Amino acid sequence: MTWLHQIIGPDDGTASIAQFCARAAILFVYGLLCIRIAGRRTFSDLSPLDIIVSIVVGSNISRTMTGRAPFEPTLAATLVLVLLHRLVAMTTVRSNLLSLFAKGRPAVLIRDGKVFRKAMLRHGISEQDLMEGLRMEQVEKISDVALATMERGGKISVVPKES
Repeated sequence: MTWLHQIIGPDDGTASIAQFCARAAILFVYGLLCIRIAGRRTFSDLSPLDIIVSIVVGSNISRTMTGRAPFEPTLAATLVLVLLHRLVAMTTVRSNLLSLFAKGRPAVLIRDGKVFRKAMLRHGISEQDLMEGLRMEQVEKISDVALATMERGGKISVVPKES
């Protein structure tokens, strides 16, 4: 048994309370490092890629903490995933095609007061969701909107008509 296994215990769920606490402390620091490597944008406006990476990293850390996954291989695989996420994030800045694939494109919901219901349906935006987006931008009526767009991160941005 290596020194690490003496600290964290076996991967079969039979570790002692102290070993589970050691796993928790190590994984807490490891999770923070992964978040720092992934970058701030991972937890701001989440793209589908960001959501998948966040879920998988959280799942891996959880399974490793409880001894349901082998410690070192799971940490290594998680680090590879986070580094791939970082690589894709950096590459999408330089490649419009990869950016389009990873993040999608914005969708026009309203133009000059005209609502595009097919776009709303395609993106799962209800009338209430649209009105909430308008209210968040201090716009009360659809007729007052020059342009409303569902951005790639899922937020609705609004450009009011000029008075």
